[in-house]
Amino acid sequence: MSFPKYAEYKDSGVEWLGKVPRSWRILPIKRVVSTPVTDGPHETPQFIDDGVPFVSAEAISSGQILFERIRGFISQADHERYCEKYKPQRGDIFMVKSGASTGTTAMVEVDQEFSIWSPLAAIRCGVDAIPKFVLHFLRSRHFQEGVTLNWSFGTQQNIGMNVIENLKITLPALSEQRTIVAFLDQEAAKIDALVAEQRRLIELLQEKRQAVISHAVTKGLNPDVRMKPSGIEWLGDVPEHWEVVPLRRLIQSERRITYGIVQPGKPDENGRYMVRGQDYSYGWVDPTAIFRVSDEIEQPYKRSRLAGGDLIMTIVGAGVGNVTTVPNWLDGANITQTTARIAVDNKKANAWFVQSVLKSAIGQRSVSYFAKGAAQPGLNLQHVKLFPITKPPLDEQTVIEESIRSHLHGSDFLITECGKAITLLQERRTALISAAVTGKIDVRGWANDEERDA
Repeated sequence: MSFPKYAEYKDSGVEWLGKVPRSWRILPIKRVVSTPVTDGPHETPQFIDDGVPFVSAEAISSGQILFERIRGFISQADHERYCEKYKPQRGDIFMVKSGASTGTTAMVEVDQEFSIWSPLAAIRCGVDAIPKFVLHFLRSRHFQEGVTLNWSFGTQQNIGMNVIENLKITLPALSEQRTIVAFLDQEAAKIDALVAEQRRLIELLQEKRQAVISHAVTKGLNPDVRMKPSGIEWLGDVPEHWEVVPLRRLIQSERRITYGIVQPGKPDENGRYMVRGQDYSYGWVDPTAIFRVSDEIEQPYKRSRLAGGDLIMTIVGAGVGNVTTVPNWLDGANITQTTARIAVDNKKANAWFVQSVLKSAIGQRSVSYFAKGAAQPGLNLQHVKLFPITKPPLDEQTVIEESIRSHLHGSDFLITECGKAITLLQERRTALISAAVTGKIDVRGWANDEERDA
């Protein structure tokens, strides 16, 4: 697909923007807003089990607010107090102004009540700017380069409010903004559909992968082996020479299953990492996004410090039952009270094998059986300790791991290739958005699919 250029261009006067169509205006953000750019409260609220959603940087992704990744819930009283400074409304744009995701943006597309924290800057467009157009511009490569050139560093990257409000954006006529938004909505939707197909294929491959692993860690590799009842309803029969033991029997004697810090207090940029479930729900986040807690608060919880190779499990919240391995770079970190540390004794079991059982359909059935609560499901540590784990001889566990890794090599290769395809499609999407909102292509003569088919 190719598009013409505009007949005439002018120098924008902005290094990272270059030339723009002659008829377009170049304005600082503060000139296109209806209210001054502002941010959320500069205090750490008291989080509660249920209440008003409290949104921070980790919930801002790909132009959207992911409410499943919110920082937590706050009381109605705190929400109303924070709203005296700023109350979110549909069409507002948020920009992350500190941390690993500085410059990431999203637009409010819901009418529900929520509050935001200080890492987010709120931009409310005036009558001359269509919010969706502004969002596209803020997500363009050109603007993101401008953010990078203007941020500063302390212990992490950040960009000041006065810098944000003076960053320049392009502003065509309203009718042209509408055309560009409609064009990008349609073309981006096509790309998104292709991305969705690749993701569905990845899901199917991962389901197959999980089925292979689940069968191997509960039934073994030999289809002719004699079986016996496991004594666990949802586990069924297991190989006759295997044991089924509660999880607590596979743990290092000096490092029992435990949870971590109850009240983290204010973040301490020089403190010890404190891992929360949200830090590994979608793969490990950037280290700069992980909460750091002061030595004073962490010291009483030395019992829950992590070591590389430990397993950790989310025991409270939407991700309850999610389990992963602690990477070596988090050696010495601590955990929050919503996370449990599981230090497997390698003389009794292979940690990979135990994690595979916990992540299998059988392990997740244990989570469903023991988890209590609806709005905020949770696991009691005493129940986690009782999770039934299959226990082949240690050398057989190693053979099973090696066999599975070898068997799944092809599936893992396809998953990687799908991931590469998704990356290329997303790069194409980003390039198209950047070209349209900076006037590098002229879409004024574009007709949507329905108009072309008429």
